[in-house]
Order: sequence, then C-alpha cells, then structure tokens
Amino acid sequence: MPVLCQQSPVLAGSAALAALGLLVLYLAEPSGYGKHSETLMPAAIRLPARAAWFLQELPSFVVPAGILAGQPRSLFGPPATVLLGLFCAHYFHRTFVYSLLTRGRPFPVVFLFRGFAFCVGNGLLQSYYLVYCAEYPAEWYTDIRFSLGVFLFILGMGINIHSDYILRRLRKPGETTYRIPQGGLFTYVSGANFLGEIIEWIGYALATWSLPGLAFAFFSLCFLGQRAFHHHRFYLKMFEDYPKSRKALIPFIF
Repeated sequence: MPVLCQQSPVLAGSAALAALGLLVLYLAEPSGYGKHSETLMPAAIRLPARAAWFLQELPSFVVPAGILAGQPRSLFGPPATVLLGLFCAHYFHRTFVYSLLTRGRPFPVVFLFRGFAFCVGNGLLQSYYLVYCAEYPAEWYTDIRFSLGVFLFILGMGINIHSDYILRRLRKPGETTYRIPQGGLFTYVSGANFLGEIIEWIGYALATWSLPGLAFAFFSLCFLGQRAFHHHRFYLKMFEDYPKSRKALIPFIF
C-alpha cells in the first residue's frame, strides 16, 4: 500500500529545525566538543573522535539510503530521488570517510546522543518529504533552481572536504595540539570547513525548493556560523600572530 504524504509532520519537523537554529543563536554558546570541550565539559564521558563521529552521522546516511533502496532504480530517476541521493552522498562521506580520517579530540558522549537524535530526525524529515511529498515537473532537471542548487551543493562539498584535509594535515596521528590553518579558503576565513557545508545546504535548499530543505539550511547557517565565530575568537586568543585580516565565516565581511 503506497505511503500518502502527511503535511503535518513535514511542517512540524521544519518548524523544529528552524526553532533549533534560533535557539542556537539565542544561547550564543560554543559547542561543547572539539576546541571547547575541555573548558565547557571537563568531566564528561568521552569516546574516541572517530567512533563518535561515525555513530553520530550514521543515521543521516542509513535512513535516506534505506528509503531510497525501496524506490525504482534508475540512474536519472525522478528528481526527488536524485536530490535525496545528494543528501546521501554528503553523509556517506561524513560517515565512512571523514569519521575514519579525523584526528579530533575525544568526543563527549552527551553530544553524541544529541547529534544521533538530530541525524535520525533530520534524515527522516528530508527523506519523507522528498520521497512521499515532493512533486517536481519533468523539466525540473533543466530548471535554474535545480542547476544552480546542485552546482552550489557540489562546490560547497568540495570546499568542505578540502578544508577538512587542510585541518587534518595540521596534526600528526595522536596529536591534539592546535596550529594556524593555512591555504584554501582558510586564507580568508577561520571557518572554511563550515562555510563549505553552509554553501552545500543552501544549494540543497535551492535544488529541492522545499520547506524542509530551507529549514535545514537555516539551521546549518545558525549552528555552523556560530561555530565559525567561536573558532575565530579561539584562534585570536591563542595565537598572537593570527592573521588580522582573516574573518570568521564570510571573506572580507564577517
């Protein structure tokens, strides 16, 4: 029996994402993992970074991939399945590549549970909407919103992956010391990796032209933008020779 679209959970999930983004801005606190973990949560139970990132990101790949597996298979199927495939591609990389390469600090378990719950919820929201609710015309592949959105998604993902590569090269295996990142968009901003991911989700929102996509892009802007701001402030305090012309997130502006 086919699943019928119910708009109520789509609206509720989108509103929850937007509200979470606003809450992040209102609290204006650094996230309690990574650079700020030791000061904000010194006594927290922790997992190794690789295991924690793998477990946290896994639902965002498994949930949509499982739903996609039940759809008719074709290389260029309905636009909705292709768009959900982009979502899966991002989280395949985050789950099976980034998590296994990261050299980050041990991760507080409480943030792992929060991230896991978020990834389950957001994975369900984006998948449910695209597979059961979205209706795209046959010519959507040639629509400027789709073309520009996919371009921005791929551009942002490239920036994100390259920036993560630069950050990994700052440390040898086992090291947890901090150094000033150089090269790529780090020449202009402290949060180049965050900027790349924000561009990705803005592109996704444009390509899907959907409320869940827009809500996720807004949340990402709030959450990752806040992280970029706190990272920038951390670098300025730690390094006297930190480039004064470098901004937090947007080159030459902020």
